[in-house]
Amino acid sequence: MDLKQLEYFVRVAELGSFTRAAIALDVAQPALSRQVRLLEVELRQTLLVRNGRGATPTEAGKLLLAHGRGILHQVERAREELGRVRGSLAGRVALALPPSLARVLTVPLTRAFRQRLPEASLSISEGLSTSMQEWLLTGRIDIAVLYNAQPMPEIELQPLREEELWLVQPRPRGLSEDPPPSPLPLRALAEVPLIIPSRPNALRMQVEAELANIGCRPNVALEIDGVSAILDLVADGAGAALLSRNAVASSIRPSAYSLRGITPPLRTRLSLATSSQRPATLTQQQTLGLIAETLEAVSRA
Repeated sequence: MDLKQLEYFVRVAELGSFTRAAIALDVAQPALSRQVRLLEVELRQTLLVRNGRGATPTEAGKLLLAHGRGILHQVERAREELGRVRGSLAGRVALALPPSLARVLTVPLTRAFRQRLPEASLSISEGLSTSMQEWLLTGRIDIAVLYNAQPMPEIELQPLREEELWLVQPRPRGLSEDPPPSPLPLRALAEVPLIIPSRPNALRMQVEAELANIGCRPNVALEIDGVSAILDLVADGAGAALLSRNAVASSIRPSAYSLRGITPPLRTRLSLATSSQRPATLTQQQTLGLIAETLEAVSRA
């Protein structure tokens, strides 16, 4: 059994598409299909059901997928151990971040990663919490940072920190050092037109749950899933937003917005998530620590 063929099969099975797998692996799709077919011939099993919407593993394919992940993981561990002999860790780490955090964390984390792990490679993607959990389960990513993650048997969670949500509004005309407004009662928040992500975004679900606890519901003016677009619309006067201080501070024009606290405060939980089905490699373990260190440094800045 060829390791490259096994890697190709695992990636197709995880992504559910020869096209997406070819892009992720940076190989031509005909070559990818040929290698997977050779693997099927060698094993005398149909591993994937091909259809117009993609490819799904058969029962034999699901069995090989479970073994294949373990085999590739052990190969990666072997490479890491050999890298340690040279004095540095190697390997690839795939990380997913929520959009609001990606704006703040991507540049300093990438810089720290290159300094700490020069022989390794890091890929970063953005996604909603529900999507990132699915990516973890399918093996598309190794690590995710999730907001308000609920415990699941397939996912291991490591608490990172809590972030307070602020009501973000256009800054009224005046000096930039104008005193901050007094906190807004949670019940009054229900009257504020909000520009907020669509369900099942973790922030959206939290806001709805907190208001439901006091018999209210949010006044949703617009549903927008991008932090940059939300802030642009706030600056344009289309409504207000609920975001962390870091999300606003990393925007192009943070001085264009005023932040108002909520009472009682709305706080979101940030957690590091990894798959409990695949033990973390040494490189991934180092990356977990780097994420926590970098987030702490960014928060202090």
